[in-house]
Amino acid sequence: MKPLVRVAAYALAALPLAATAQDYPTRPVRLVVPLAPGGSADVLARFLAPGLGESLGRPVIVENRSGGGGHIGAELVAKSPSDGHTLLIAGSPQAVGMSLYQKLSYDMAKDLAAVTQGAVFPSILAVHPSLRVKSVKDLLALGKARPGELAYGANSGSPNHLGMELLGIQMTFVPYKGAGAVASDLIAGHIQLASLGFPGGLPHVQSGRLRAIAVTGEKRSSQLPDVPTVSESGVPGYNVTLWFGLFAPAGTPASIIGRLSNESAKILRNPDITSKLNALGADVAPSSPEEFSRFVREEIARWARVVKAIGIKPE
Repeated sequence: MKPLVRVAAYALAALPLAATAQDYPTRPVRLVVPLAPGGSADVLARFLAPGLGESLGRPVIVENRSGGGGHIGAELVAKSPSDGHTLLIAGSPQAVGMSLYQKLSYDMAKDLAAVTQGAVFPSILAVHPSLRVKSVKDLLALGKARPGELAYGANSGSPNHLGMELLGIQMTFVPYKGAGAVASDLIAGHIQLASLGFPGGLPHVQSGRLRAIAVTGEKRSSQLPDVPTVSESGVPGYNVTLWFGLFAPAGTPASIIGRLSNESAKILRNPDITSKLNALGADVAPSSPEEFSRFVREEIARWARVVKAIGIKPE
């Protein structure tokens, strides 16, 4: 093939991809949430979907595909066509899972394309009101005096699970499949404490059904300004948050990724949306695809160090 003919052939071969990106989307877009309804990931998806649907000109349908520690839904999206019609809300649970599970059929950093970070949710370290603990120092003292007697609940393998282990006291871990079930059992007194995401935990703290003794982020929450951080309460440097963002299958055209990132950032920066997320204890944090991709890789590496330090063996 002559050089000019070869160049022309390559240019023609690229036309379908360009047309696909220009015409996107051609049908409704599926936004998969790999965790149970009502949690932080689901909340973010419900805020994003209507605005994305309006800007894209096609419905964006939220679909909860929970199970497998948040990896069943993530695997589904990772193996979907790279055309932007199947998207994913994922974050720290999947980043943690890269070190906890050996048999995952996808790699978060390689098989998913980072679009934009969405929001960062600290958690509430909450106890049942009957537990005579009003601070992290009280909790640490009780845990050391009665090793293994305190029972806490969390989604197995989640940041909230590992965050409880980072407190450094011996407790009994009770695994759950959803944050809602953890909160329900804590309110009922079946477990004594838990690290709960703000969307699910804040209403119970405000009603007095649970007592907040600390927040898990690096700064106090505007929703609970009188509740200290774990770091300032006896565990220096402690910072465990849930973060979530938007992903697409790897190989999705850059023009589609860019459009989704820009539109999502506009939605998240809308004062009404920002205010509603802030009311749930979240910090809005949109970023470029490049920034988000770098952040994801850093988080996978950070949680790998935590898993090793705690001594949890990969399953």
